[in-house]
Amino acid sequence: METSRFEQQIRFIVEIDKLKNVLRRTLLTDGTRRENSAEHSWHLALMAVLLAEHAPGVDVRRVMEILLVHDIVEIDAGDTFAYDVAGNANKAARESAAAARLFGLLPADQARALWELWEEFEAGRTPESRYALALDRLQPLLQNVFAQGGAWRSHGVTREQILVRMKPVGDLSAELWTYVVRLVDEVWAAGYIRSLDDER
Repeated sequence: METSRFEQQIRFIVEIDKLKNVLRRTLLTDGTRRENSAEHSWHLALMAVLLAEHAPGVDVRRVMEILLVHDIVEIDAGDTFAYDVAGNANKAARESAAAARLFGLLPADQARALWELWEEFEAGRTPESRYALALDRLQPLLQNVFAQGGAWRSHGVTREQILVRMKPVGDLSAELWTYVVRLVDEVWAAGYIRSLDDER
């Protein structure tokens, strides 16, 4: 018997509940526990609405859709820590396989639509995907800063590595970049992260 469109949608909805079990390295701002990927996606979608004035002309609804979809692949591929060189080496292949399986649970038109949103984020060529990427970098920065270095501190991430990672924020907005640099410098001055200059 053929599975109905509604049954396919429900199967996908039930499957993506697993995103709540994917733990990221980033701590909550209060430092009490690690964030999960579903919380991360929700937080970013709300940030897209609140910070839209820093990305004039973007389609905020599309940005929200991109952000709600961008990490679904982590259900199969897991969350890869931004500063994990080995883990990032095969990340694209793992995530592509995950996208094929997960989006493939949906009716063909919806599978294609979600795949396109996910690919748009990964390619980073549209104003909407660049805004989404900047938010995806800014949100964990805030968490690490307010958790007194958080995952940066526990993994020995340097000031220089953080600033390289934050480049998409600078590409989006000079005002946000100034804020990012100030926060990173404050965390460094407090001794929560190190700088390569400290070792010279």
